[in-house]
Amino acid sequence: MTSSDPAGRRPKIKAASVMRSAADQLSELLGRPPESVSALRRTDDGWEADVEVLEVERIPDTTSVLASYRVMLDEEGDLVEYRRTRRYTRGQIDRPN
Repeated sequence: MTSSDPAGRRPKIKAASVMRSAADQLSELLGRPPESVSALRRTDDGWEADVEVLEVERIPDTTSVLASYRVMLDEEGDLVEYRRTRRYTRGQIDRPN
């Protein structure tokens, strides 16, 4: 999954692999499947991703409760930290700042 840079810089890992890794590792810890990865960015220490997870399934589906988790991964894509940053209903729309 990773390869070293000959100049000794950070290992190269593809963003798609990091997204899958973040979602899979969080799912394993929470015991719930991820809905999506809504954000991904490179940091000085690795990667940061926002993963959306279904927490309470309801009928109708628009009233189901989801949560957004901020997941921090190291340069190899291994989870080092996570926290829930938001809970919301599926039908909720964010308001502009």
